[in-house]
Amino acid sequence: MSQTKLSADGKTMTVSIPMSFTVRGGRKLVVSPDGSDWKKPRHRIDNTMVKALARAFRWQRLLESGQYATIEEIAKAEKINTSYISRILRLTLLSPEIVEKILDGRQPTDMTLKSLQKSFPVDWEEQREMLLTAD
Repeated sequence: MSQTKLSADGKTMTVSIPMSFTVRGGRKLVVSPDGSDWKKPRHRIDNTMVKALARAFRWQRLLESGQYATIEEIAKAEKINTSYISRILRLTLLSPEIVEKILDGRQPTDMTLKSLQKSFPVDWEEQREMLLTAD
């Protein structure tokens, strides 16, 4: 794995450690030769996901209160595409455990807003199995 080399004059030692870098969730991580992370990443609050969750629950309250009757009305008022609103509103279906992990910055490193906008199960236990496997 690692290689150590001493210079001819004996004053310099060069240590070579094979590693690679990868980007996960917009952050660079050092990956060891066996493919595992060099160290467990710190808790990181993903402001994009937190903002999307806040929007989702706000829009849900607006619909439930009757302030807006449809997604189209919200889209017009917020000047946002209706398909985006629909994708973000799905976040209200996430289990409270997953929402809490996102708000605390304890979500798996590969969980991003883009990944959450893809299909995920409505059942909370199935969500845990699908989305928190890297935990």
